[in-house]
Amino acid sequence: MSLILSLETSSPVCSVALHRADDGRLLAHSELRLEKSHSTHLSILVQQMLDNTGHRMADLAAVAVSDGPGSYTGLRIGGAAAKGLCFALDIPLIAVSTLQALAWQAARHTAAPEKCLYCPMLDARRMEVYAAIYTDTGEEVLAPTPLILDPNTLSEQLAQGPVLYFGSGAAKFTPLVLGQSNAGFLTGIEPSAVAVGALAVEAFRRQQFQDVAYYEPFYLKEVYTTTPKSDMRP
Repeated sequence: MSLILSLETSSPVCSVALHRADDGRLLAHSELRLEKSHSTHLSILVQQMLDNTGHRMADLAAVAVSDGPGSYTGLRIGGAAAKGLCFALDIPLIAVSTLQALAWQAARHTAAPEKCLYCPMLDARRMEVYAAIYTDTGEEVLAPTPLILDPNTLSEQLAQGPVLYFGSGAAKFTPLVLGQSNAGFLTGIEPSAVAVGALAVEAFRRQQFQDVAYYEPFYLKEVYTTTPKSDMRP
């Protein structure tokens, strides 16, 4: 049996999932909500999930990873783990947009998904978010981009019809669009390896693979670092 292993490490939730490559059936899903657990627990979650389902690493046909944007450290850990498995097993790597995977989840929580646009928002500090807009079928209306939130943010899309907002950054946008009938908000939509795996199955069928040697997560913005005071020289 050919399987796709999916890893989601872009948020504080460390999540793994196992899908059948032929029909997309979800076989198992496991997650851990423990702060800064990705580096120490990701490989354990994967091995336990395989053991619990009676499968081996050799059964994997591909590894999918949440591509970002998201936590810089989390994305690095997930990307490194996925690349290591792909190198060791000589199998392809699939990268799935974190924002598109969130939109996939939201569309399945909507009674009439075709009537809305879907806007995942990930918190990027202060009044900034990483956001994108998709249709219910996953078509990209607005490419992933960093946004400074104000009452006019995404006003063009909102004027055209209903838009659902969700994700860790959506709460900051709520008071800015209160009273606008086309604005809706969903709670409880978090990055999940289940959604990553569902989209990865389609990518696997289309053979949309990454170059394992050169793959880097989609950080969207450059990472800002500071020099510790102890390392500064007069």
